[in-house]
Amino acid sequence: MLPSSESNYQPVKDSQTKLDRFLVCGLGSLGQHCVAVLKEYGAVVNAIDQEQPKNLEIPNLLSLLENLLIGDCRQSSILEQANISQCRTVLLVTGNERVNIEAAFAARLLNPQVRLVVRSDKQNLNELLSQILGNFIAFEPNQISASGFAVAALGDDNLGYFQLEQRQFRVVKHQIKLSDSWANKWHIHELNTSCRRVLNHANDSSLLPKEFHQWEPEATLHPGDTIIYIEVTEQLQTLKQLATVRKYNWQQLWQEIVLGKGGNNLKHKIANLLRKVSHYQSLRVAIICGITVLFLWLFGTIIYILNYPESNIIEAFYATVVLLLGGYGDIFGGVNFKTPPEPAQNMPGWLRLFSLALTLTGIGFVGVLYALLTDALLSSRFKFFNSYQPSIPQKDHVVLIGLNRVGQRVAALLQEFKQPLVGISSTALNADFLNKIPLIIDNIADALGKVNLANSKSVVVVTDDDMENLEIALMAYAKSPTTRVIIRTYDQYFRDNVARLFPYAQVICTSAISAEVFAAAAFGENILSLFNFDTQTILVVEYMIEAGDTLNGLLLAEVAYGYGVVPILYQSLKRSPVKLMPSDHTQLSVGDRLVVLANSNSLQRIERGEMFPRTCLVQVEKVLAQDAIFDGANEISIISGCNIGTARDLMHNLPGQLPVALYKQQAMLLVRRLSKLRVTSRLKLFVEDAD
Repeated sequence: MLPSSESNYQPVKDSQTKLDRFLVCGLGSLGQHCVAVLKEYGAVVNAIDQEQPKNLEIPNLLSLLENLLIGDCRQSSILEQANISQCRTVLLVTGNERVNIEAAFAARLLNPQVRLVVRSDKQNLNELLSQILGNFIAFEPNQISASGFAVAALGDDNLGYFQLEQRQFRVVKHQIKLSDSWANKWHIHELNTSCRRVLNHANDSSLLPKEFHQWEPEATLHPGDTIIYIEVTEQLQTLKQLATVRKYNWQQLWQEIVLGKGGNNLKHKIANLLRKVSHYQSLRVAIICGITVLFLWLFGTIIYILNYPESNIIEAFYATVVLLLGGYGDIFGGVNFKTPPEPAQNMPGWLRLFSLALTLTGIGFVGVLYALLTDALLSSRFKFFNSYQPSIPQKDHVVLIGLNRVGQRVAALLQEFKQPLVGISSTALNADFLNKIPLIIDNIADALGKVNLANSKSVVVVTDDDMENLEIALMAYAKSPTTRVIIRTYDQYFRDNVARLFPYAQVICTSAISAEVFAAAAFGENILSLFNFDTQTILVVEYMIEAGDTLNGLLLAEVAYGYGVVPILYQSLKRSPVKLMPSDHTQLSVGDRLVVLANSNSLQRIERGEMFPRTCLVQVEKVLAQDAIFDGANEISIISGCNIGTARDLMHNLPGQLPVALYKQQAMLLVRRLSKLRVTSRLKLFVEDAD
């Protein structure tokens, strides 16, 4: 028997009554992959190119297109023949940025409402065009793929890094060990907290599922199991940021120390500060010496004032300075501490000894400060007049081969992650990049012998030639079989073949990754970041809920389990506080902001409004306390989304069955919550009647 359901369980998108029409301009590698991904969404695709495509990376490309026009996409007549007036989005992905921008102008004149997704690396220009043209977004494939190479280089445990709301998010793949605190004790659902969400789980005999939430919440973690989770980590401040102390920071520090608030957080921040400062040995010594000299300066002034109360405080102050700078002879050679002068020999013996100690200590510490200052000045001078080359790391470093635009972006990201690396290039580089990382400019084969390859963490090969990348990767593997190898390619079939023949290599196809971003953006999604997740690309997507959206009115549990995404950020209004790892019972409404992790299949389901079926019912048996009737009804309404009146009727007529079907994890959460309220309930599999 099919249970009745609430109205928000059946979202229908008006646009599904007709197929969406898209136009792709430029059928190079990126354009071909964009066509393939758009067809997976069920879209109708037209294309424009200067000539008939010759190198088909998508074998059935022509059959995927409704119409292919040969011509210049900047010409209004060609765009009109491609039915631009009926298009929802135009993807301008030729290899020429100027052509893409000029074609965007022509498209906007012909269709003021069409969405423009442009391939361009001109960031300032892109921002200006977005403001002027409207409904405009631009990406650069090299920038998109660089993060994938950087994260892959860090190792298997780190699958992704990205930043939201000044917080760093990390995606981790972890194999449970016998020594782990989670082993043989924790259920998987217990790992979910306000700063962590489990994405996937597999025991030691199974493969990781391809979709999110395909794990049993009540399963116990055992040694050998693999879990993948996302967590929120504190972003470490730079030394410059630590030196900039604002008023609210002092107020927060006062609350933490005096009022005892956030003790653990304070300890964590202090530990981070100490670790940061420990990397600057000279700075630490200078700070210690400076504080010591300042203390002696003030202490000496106080001593002299107490022993000569009739003297001038300014004279005592400067006399202490003279002693600290080695002026013991000057003080006891005629300088007096009061008026009229008193002979130095009448001074108490202990005070003269203290003065001598002050001079000796000051000479030592002030001398150290002079030495550090001299060293800093000389180092700066040598760096200015001589090219400084950082030393090559000895172990656990990344070897980056190919320092083109992608390679330089990968290097910048690895430096942000504090990952030691060394670069190899067969050609000369611009002067701005030379001193940023250890660098070897030489023949690749010879350079591999100079980078401590056997002790390296990974080798990333990102030259512009697929075959050269493969050749270099094979050479690196021959020299160090235990080192991870990451290869860049533009051809998806080349990637698949190399991955099967050389399982030790991770092959990343730039065009395939970028096409998923361009295609998602074509449907109006705001792509914030991406990372690789077991051979598939996971996108970090931001939604602003509007009337008629397939997400409007749904609980986050329905969004997560119905569409196969992971909500990681929710904001009810644009200026209200954000909630990280929001609870499942949050209900979406117009104006809300939601950020999720999603793969291409999930985005397609959201676009079409196609949700996974609900498979569970909840049978409520009895209550063990009278007050549990009221609390249990509230819990049922909150978690299931059903009407509160329906929930109260159920709790007053036990045993009974909740008249709405739920997703398995949603139903199991309800059973656990009811159990804590002393309400007995159980799960029942839901089977829809044949009619």
